[in-house]
Amino acid sequence: MANIITCIRIAFSVVLLGCPVFTPVFYLLYIAAGISDMIDGAVARKTGTVSELGSRLDTIADIVFTVVCLIKLLPLMEVPVWIYIWISVIAIIKLLNIVMGYIRRKELVAVHSVINKITGCLLFIFPLTMTFLDLKYSAVVICTVATIAAFYEGYTVLSE
Repeated sequence: MANIITCIRIAFSVVLLGCPVFTPVFYLLYIAAGISDMIDGAVARKTGTVSELGSRLDTIADIVFTVVCLIKLLPLMEVPVWIYIWISVIAIIKLLNIVMGYIRRKELVAVHSVINKITGCLLFIFPLTMTFLDLKYSAVVICTVATIAAFYEGYTVLSE
């Protein structure tokens, strides 16, 4: 059941590509995808169906949802270069973490830490605040937490 919920998040993400941003349908699908992200793991734990496949599927769904949101939202924003640079640095750190995890364990490693969950929550809330909160302030908070999460992820990968 949990994997079905995760697949629904992927489907909602793909459908978001065809929705105009900030319309009721966009918000409905966006929030539904976010709720599915919150409940799939809880369902897996509650039903005793936690699996490596489910964990990887969740990571894939997170990536798909994030990429779709970037595709939809970035064209609507005037993003200063320093934010793009900061996001790129975070992405490089996270990519290095994946490579290090693979080298150490010979498998793709996904770290589901509290700080990663907080980052995800902040990223999820961001589009809901775009109409009244300046991007620069949001970016500093989100990028700071995401940077800490990326370094913690690397530390976890290297210390296990």
